[in-house]
Amino acid sequence: MSHRPGQPVGPDRPETRQGPVAPGLSVLVIGPGAVGSWLGGTLAGVGYAVTLLGRRPRTGDDPVRLTVEEAGRARTVPILRVADPRDVRPGVGLVVLAVRAFDVPAALAIAARWPEAPLMTAQNGIGAEAAARAARTSPLLAGSLTAAVELVPGGVRRLRSGGLGIAALPGSGSREAADLASRLADAWTAGGLRSRVFPDAAAMKWSKLLANLVANASSAILDMDPGGIYADPAGYRVERRQFREAVAVMRALGLVPVSLPGAQTTLLLRGLALPEPVGRPIVARAIAGARGGKSPSLRLHVQGGGGPPTEAAWLNGAVADAGERLGVSTPVNRALAALVDEVAGEPSRRAWFRGRPDRLAETVGAV
Repeated sequence: MSHRPGQPVGPDRPETRQGPVAPGLSVLVIGPGAVGSWLGGTLAGVGYAVTLLGRRPRTGDDPVRLTVEEAGRARTVPILRVADPRDVRPGVGLVVLAVRAFDVPAALAIAARWPEAPLMTAQNGIGAEAAARAARTSPLLAGSLTAAVELVPGGVRRLRSGGLGIAALPGSGSREAADLASRLADAWTAGGLRSRVFPDAAAMKWSKLLANLVANASSAILDMDPGGIYADPAGYRVERRQFREAVAVMRALGLVPVSLPGAQTTLLLRGLALPEPVGRPIVARAIAGARGGKSPSLRLHVQGGGGPPTEAAWLNGAVADAGERLGVSTPVNRALAALVDEVAGEPSRRAWFRGRPDRLAETVGAV
């Protein structure tokens, strides 16, 4: 059965949005998890031919369509799921890497089948862009998704509105990448994912890193919800120390934090700059309702039984590594990155920290 791009499929033919169509542009998403499915599904809903490439299909997934849910409503979009790169549609015009940070090298090896295609990274943390630039001469873009999304049977659901930042990477093909970023931002916005093009990819990625740091490592270590961590005096001090270190690294890099669609990073930094008795209750309330009920990524990794390595190396670890190169002290971020991998691999260590922000604060030196 064939379908026109953007045409809803399925017996009930649920609503689909119409938007700018890129005739002939075939988009390959490597990594059909929640992020990849949402990015690909949104483009498919406005007319792009999208293929999701993963190691193996999930049981029950339709190979030619995807359900996209948000705000209690569902729509179905045409999409192709494949597990073999040889089954990807010909004429790939964009490759999107939507794998975890530690899988980027393997994903880039797969993407090497389409060496001339523009490529967009969509990872949390710092490092995917440098790896992509080292591996390719094609136009490169960076993406920063702030929407909270999760996989559901047959598709993907958005839990919190959020948005998407897009930026062209400097180097080979940067002008083509900038033009493509504008087109994609229009397409994703038309599909319901508010998007904005940023002039500085590094500032955008580091600002998204600040958002990713929010009660991420500490939630994985303590097995606590973010709101509870920020409400606790010891937990709050750990969080504030890691942010101060990260901002100091950004300053050393010559970067200024910016707010992304759906992630008001600058407001968070203002709240953390207030005296603790004033700032803690304000920030704790904001954090408690900011994720749409979804746990931070590192906590989900540990809860799901995933061992080391975790993405902490590309989050807190990236702050610590950059600080070491620049002569900026980052002991809390270095300790958090190590502790996440420890609790991921040692259940007894995780049990010792569970629900005890005071132990975490003492261990990382944030008492």
